[in-house]
Amino acid sequence: MPCQEGAEPVDRRTGDRTASGALVTWLMRTVFIGFVVSVMYAGVVRGHDLPTLLVIGGFAVASLVVQLGWVSRPGIELAPGMRLAVLGVLAVLVYGPLPWLGSAWYSVPGFLAGSALLLLRPAAGWLVFIAVLVSVPAIKAANLVHPLLVVNVAGSTLITGLVVFGLTWMARAVHQLHAVRVELARIAVAEERLRFARDLHDLLGLSLSAITLKAELAQRLMPIDRDRADNELAEITDIARHALSDVRKVATGYRELSLDEESRSAESVLGAAEVDVRLNVHYGELPTDVRTVLATVLREGVTNVLRHSAKGSRCVITIRQVDRVVMMEIVNNGVEERTTSVVGGNGLRNLSARVNRLGGELTAGMSADGTFRLSARVPAKA
Repeated sequence: MPCQEGAEPVDRRTGDRTASGALVTWLMRTVFIGFVVSVMYAGVVRGHDLPTLLVIGGFAVASLVVQLGWVSRPGIELAPGMRLAVLGVLAVLVYGPLPWLGSAWYSVPGFLAGSALLLLRPAAGWLVFIAVLVSVPAIKAANLVHPLLVVNVAGSTLITGLVVFGLTWMARAVHQLHAVRVELARIAVAEERLRFARDLHDLLGLSLSAITLKAELAQRLMPIDRDRADNELAEITDIARHALSDVRKVATGYRELSLDEESRSAESVLGAAEVDVRLNVHYGELPTDVRTVLATVLREGVTNVLRHSAKGSRCVITIRQVDRVVMMEIVNNGVEERTTSVVGGNGLRNLSARVNRLGGELTAGMSADGTFRLSARVPAKA
């Protein structure tokens, strides 16, 4: 989608996803706070005095703070040692007041059980979960509490632990999903910018080189052959219009190149640069993506010939189809030894990536006879 330079595109669903994450977090916190309120309410109903209620409230709020601040907060990552320390603090807050608070503390141990599943490896987490689930009713039974109350405490601990685990896991999942989507959007933007830069390089390199060469030729011809100079100027206009059309196609994300047109253009441009060019083209019907990639290889190859070869050089361009493989070779002389490392720049790396995506292979380098050879092999059925 269109966006200003340097700005990230705005996904309409980002606000919805953020709202969903906030809703899940709010729901989790509300449920946990509800547990604490229910514990304090149970203490009031059972007729505990004010000091006892303050103790209940202090331990319950402390457990809630640890739970929401270090265990269930979305996006937090604790080191292994810190995880054990948090569980240790929760264990003290859970088991410390249990002997004298009685049934008013019936649901709080579930915080420790659920947190164990979140902070420890699965095997260790379930082991601690079961240990908490068994230990709390066992303490109640040791105090000669009615068996039904023991069952009620066990059920409350189980439900609280599972609710803590489930809500925290859901909040974390929503947070991670949002983070992954943001990262995927960032990667998509980076890839689109790379595609745009790569396509501009591949498209405009030859066009701008051709315009420069033909403008220089027209300038030299103007005093001696006005008609031919006018023809060169007309070709410059055509090339510029074609380049403008290519840029518009890049901007819209659609680009299809004609291999036939690029072959004729390569012959014309190299001729204007006083390069002896020979074109041998023999191929059948090709898929659009294969034609476009080969046309792009031809453009970059011709651009390299113009940049790195001296006047009077020779260039042989061969395109032939053998069975199910199309082979293109661009062989030229006149490349100085010091420029061979420059030839294999970003352009050829871009071409190699394009050819590889079609299951083909691209090679480039100096041959034993001193010529520079650019070769591409692409399956005829991509």
